Amino acid sequence: MLKRDDFTTQDPWRIFRIMGEFVEGFEELSKIGPAITVFGSARTRPGDKYYKLAEEITFLLANEGYAIITGAGPGIMEAANKGAKKGGAASIGLNIQVPVVQKPNKFITKLLDFRYFFCRKVMFLKYAKASIIFPGGYGTMDEFFETITLIQTERIEKFPVILVGREYWKGLMDWVKKAMLNAGRISKEDLDIFCIIDKPEEAVEAIKDFYSR
Repeated sequence: MLKRDDFTTQDPWRIFRIMGEFVEGFEELSKIGPAITVFGSARTRPGDKYYKLAEEITFLLANEGYAIITGAGPGIMEAANKGAKKGGAASIGLNIQVPVVQKPNKFITKLLDFRYFFCRKVMFLKYAKASIIFPGGYGTMDEFFETITLIQTERIEKFPVILVGREYWKGLMDWVKKAMLNAGRISKEDLDIFCIIDKPEEAVEAIKDFYSR
């Protein structure tokens, strides 16, 4: 057990841990080629329609030559890694060390562990050609809004941001339009940063269409 005055618990030492996570992440993920990042709830069960959709979409994307990146956990993450592995693509999991331990799913072919959320978030998007977002909770919403904020503010280049499940996202989209857009807090063009789909083929087509333009 570390003593309270151990230098490895102090902020200057944490800088080296942070650097280490970035260096390892850049080194490992720069080798994978084109990739798609998938977000969604860890609480989604295997029988859920969105679990099946995640597996189907990532299988199709694997056949298109894309690696799949997830947060390494269960639920949507597991389904996405399963589809990637089934399709013969690199199935990558970026695990996070949190007090409530997350066990990486068994379909991952390359696993990276992170102590810091912000390092992990950089890796989710740094090498992604698109982001596919399934129904989820607070974490999923954080990842969705951070991604579209980075695109809106031109901190990253625009790429496809695809929400899966019109039924799930309808309430949020209604609120965004009524509360944000109508009040002038976002522009109409900001709604074009992302799209919403229901079928696996629509996700693949959205990505193809974007890169064919």
